Formats: sequence, structure tokens, C-alpha cells
Amino acid sequence: MKILIVRHADPDYTIDSLTPTGWKEAKLLSRRLSKLDVQAFYVSPLGRAKDTASLTLKKMHRKARICSWLQEFPPRIQRPDRAGNSIVWDWLPADWTKEPRYFDPSLWYTTDIMKEAQVEEAYHKVTKAFDRLLASHGYDREGAYYHASHPNEDTIVLFCHFGVECVLLSHLLGISPMILWHGFCAAPSSVTTVATEERRKGIAAFRMLSFGDTCHLYAAGRQPSFAARFCETYDNMEQRHD
Repeated sequence: MKILIVRHADPDYTIDSLTPTGWKEAKLLSRRLSKLDVQAFYVSPLGRAKDTASLTLKKMHRKARICSWLQEFPPRIQRPDRAGNSIVWDWLPADWTKEPRYFDPSLWYTTDIMKEAQVEEAYHKVTKAFDRLLASHGYDREGAYYHASHPNEDTIVLFCHFGVECVLLSHLLGISPMILWHGFCAAPSSVTTVATEERRKGIAAFRMLSFGDTCHLYAAGRQPSFAARFCETYDNMEQRHD
């Protein structure tokens, strides 16, 4: 089975939809996805994800199942360097990297900051729902791998958000999401592909074939939106710092 995890196109957060650039990205994405044989579509309940999915669904005359757990990962933390609550995956490197537990897939949510925000509970809520979805497609979680009760070569597509995308990948691959949140960049409208490998009968593991692929944009002569990134150099005042 293949899972395509799609990040929403360039967002306008003020209206929970897409910018004009985002709509162009979503259109190009729809040309790419509509060529695939897709078993099922799933989408976040948030507007920017639903709008991104809408053009693909319209082109293919399909519907998507709305899954509440595919919304952006909700915990808010007290970041060490600022007052007020912040999204859980946006830390300064000098702060999160000095805590060894953040690199450990079993300990990253055990720090006081994460406990206060009930991050562990939110993480397990998402991953348990994800496992129920995978079970409905023939793959049942057993420890760190999956039992292929009904092995298949189906493709499913999930339209969601960067934060929760990294949660899903961390669960499939056994990696702390802190590493994915801070070390990987999924540009708006990008596609991440993971596939099962069943090297022994009934025992399946997921392997990432590509992360954050934006070939649909490059094929049309467009650069990915900068919205997912921070400044390459501190002195570049035109690119966001925080």
C-alpha cells in the first residue's frame, strides 16, 4: 500500500483558506494526483486543507472523508525564549537541541514543557486514529511494524498539515517528530510518499519513498512557496525569522 501525505497549498491563515498562489499550486497538484488510481481520499477539517483537496476531488469526481485527527497538531507550548503559547514544533535550535530527550522517539514528550501542554496525549490520539485507518485498509499495528492482514497495492491520499504530517511519519518510521519538525521542510502543496514493504509474508513496514516532493510545481515552471521556511541568513530581512 502507498500513502500520499499532502500538505495544503500556500495558506492564508487569516481566513483559513489559500492565497492566490495557493490556488494555483492546488490546481497544479490536481493535475498530478488526478492521474493516479486512488482507493480513498482523507482530509483535515480545516479550510486550507479542504480547499487544497477540492480541485483534485472535483477533477476526479470523488469525495474525501473528513478526519478530525488530520487537523493541524493542536498542542500549544510555552516556548523557552518568549512569552505566550506557541505551536509545539516551532522552537529555536539552541533551545530544543540541548535536551537529549527530544531526539528519542520514546522520551521526546516527557519534558516539563511537553507534559504541561499534554503533548503525549495528543500524539497518541492522532496515532491511534491513524492506526485504525490503516487497519481498515488491511494493516494492523503490531509493536513497531504492521501485520498485513489484507496486503494490497492500493493508494490512499491524506490532505493535511506539516505538523501532523510529521506526527504520522514519526509513528510509521520510529523517529522523534522533533527531528522531523525541525530538520525537514514540506513546502506548501508538497507530496510525501510512504509505501509498505512485506519482505516476509504478513510482516510489513513502511518506508519513505519521497518527502515533500514538488515536481508538479517545477514541471509548470513555478518555485515552491517560501511559507514553510525561515531565512537562509540572518541578515536577509525579506525572509521571515520567526
